[in-house]
Amino acid sequence: MAASAGSVDASDEAAHGHAKTGFFTLALGSVGVVYGDIGTSPLYAFREALAPSRADGTLTSEEVIGTTSLILWALMLIVSINYVSILLRMDNKGEGGILSLMAQARHALGGSRLVFMLGLLGAALFYGDSVVTPAISVLSSVEGLKLVTPAFEEYVLPITVVIIIGLFLVQSRGTAKVATFFGPIMALWFLSLAVAALPHIWGNPSVFWAFNPWHAVNYLLNHGSYALVALGAVFLAVTGAEALFADLGHFGRKPIQFAWLGFVGPCLMLNYLGQTALILAKPETTDPFYQLVPGWALLPMVILATLATVTASQAVITGAFSLSRQAIQLGMLPRLEIRHTSESHSGQIYLPQINMLLGLAVVILAIVFRTSSALAAAYGIAVTGTMLLTASMAYIVLWKVMRLGPALSALIMMPFIVLESLFLMSNLLKLHEGGYVPLLLAGGLMLMMWTWVRGVAILTKKTRKTDVPLSELVGMLEKSSSYHHVKGTAVFLTSDPEIAPAALLHNMKHNKVVHEKNVVLTIETVDTPRFPDSERVRIEPVGPHFHRAVMRFGYMETPNIPKALALLRKEGFKFDIMSTSFFLSRRSIRPAAHSGMPLWQDRIFITLAKNANDATDFFQIPTGRVVEVGTQVTV
Repeated sequence: MAASAGSVDASDEAAHGHAKTGFFTLALGSVGVVYGDIGTSPLYAFREALAPSRADGTLTSEEVIGTTSLILWALMLIVSINYVSILLRMDNKGEGGILSLMAQARHALGGSRLVFMLGLLGAALFYGDSVVTPAISVLSSVEGLKLVTPAFEEYVLPITVVIIIGLFLVQSRGTAKVATFFGPIMALWFLSLAVAALPHIWGNPSVFWAFNPWHAVNYLLNHGSYALVALGAVFLAVTGAEALFADLGHFGRKPIQFAWLGFVGPCLMLNYLGQTALILAKPETTDPFYQLVPGWALLPMVILATLATVTASQAVITGAFSLSRQAIQLGMLPRLEIRHTSESHSGQIYLPQINMLLGLAVVILAIVFRTSSALAAAYGIAVTGTMLLTASMAYIVLWKVMRLGPALSALIMMPFIVLESLFLMSNLLKLHEGGYVPLLLAGGLMLMMWTWVRGVAILTKKTRKTDVPLSELVGMLEKSSSYHHVKGTAVFLTSDPEIAPAALLHNMKHNKVVHEKNVVLTIETVDTPRFPDSERVRIEPVGPHFHRAVMRFGYMETPNIPKALALLRKEGFKFDIMSTSFFLSRRSIRPAAHSGMPLWQDRIFITLAKNANDATDFFQIPTGRVVEVGTQVTV
């Protein structure tokens, strides 16, 4: 589709194929995917936020208005201002998420190890959120069946499990198809949120006083420790904002901003005001969301809510896919299979292994906790932790990358850091009730990622002890007549372009041959999402028969070596792919008695390495042109 007045500007989205899709199509798609999580918060957020005020057996109008004011201002400050207006502008060439920020911040600080570790922690917490979100969202919607008739109560959990399994099974169809299906459903959902609330607001327009921030401040000042507990529940209203940033590469900044400010945000706020009016009129109401609608509309609302919560899960699942690819390219995870699900949107991907592990974890969590109220305690910690780390790295990006200076950067980000710290403290109060779940998940994932990073570093250090400099080898070959030259091109992959690849040495040792053309190829991942084809490959001669080449890919790209090698023809390097052989080293890793890691950590690393995707598939090399040479190393 040609860019038009209604299309996204080329500077922001064209690089990702977003300009090929109409602006309003992308905005509708973002409603269906990006805002699914935050859009279903009204199902449980207001109910849980009122629980501390109900603890003493009474519920005053001041407490109700104060709770609503906290929710509205949380939405405005954290979502509208922090994420939609500020963080979405801190993209790394169109890509968002905490690892994108980490890459910018780390680059600006010259490779800071502390920032790298914070990025690891943030990624691990996001994965924890990706497990809890589908479980609580689907459970909360299906629980509405109990209001239709108590006879449905025993079927809530089985129905939830079936829906979750179905959700993860459709992921392979791709974000675009999911968004096409769920976009209109979510648009109907948000309209229903507003329409259901309007009659109650009409009956008590005084609820608009909740927009006065004094009611929120007054609630916090007069409720002591209960206020901190309430903040933990209020935070449920803004969960999903972190997924909003992670999904930036799927739809682009402007469609996401337009969808929130023009449609999603107002509908959510109206619904919270409607629930407020209902509670003020009937304080005994136990489920203010579902009781907004008349009896005849209850079952359709439950069905619509179930569809909406499936979409809510989509936001964090697609975010987890994006995060995983970034983690793989940045060396935090082993190579995993990555499938592109769209020809026009390079950010739309599917990772089968991540999808399977997430689905399994979500099902287990739903079965263990059984209700959305039980899971609410487990929900906030992962999200608040991710948000706090995101805000901290955003401060570094504002200061060092955007060069706003430390004072102005602090003035912009410090209010959000303080606010999110308060939310984190309030959620930590629920640690023993289930808050430990995302922390355990995040701790395990961080250990796994750090083990991989550390193990790769140890292997690299060990192999370098026996390395032969490439220039020395080439000089030796020029003087030697022991090796026969055979026709064709050989490409040897190596992590260090200055060192002769192990596969080259083994080929010479066992076969006593050297190809007419030999390319020692190194793949580098850079700190930008994508790298221009004009600068993709650099090649230089090392000797009469040898060339050294460096191929660069962005951390959001899936490397394609044959396609990138074709670019060398423009530089005068001629080769025929059908007479080219690719030599790869396949390492057999064994634990060592004395290494840089404990034995149990060695075993984790070896397990991760065994489950890594085959290099042939990852680099998209034709299988018929690959020669693998086995080596055994200890870690």
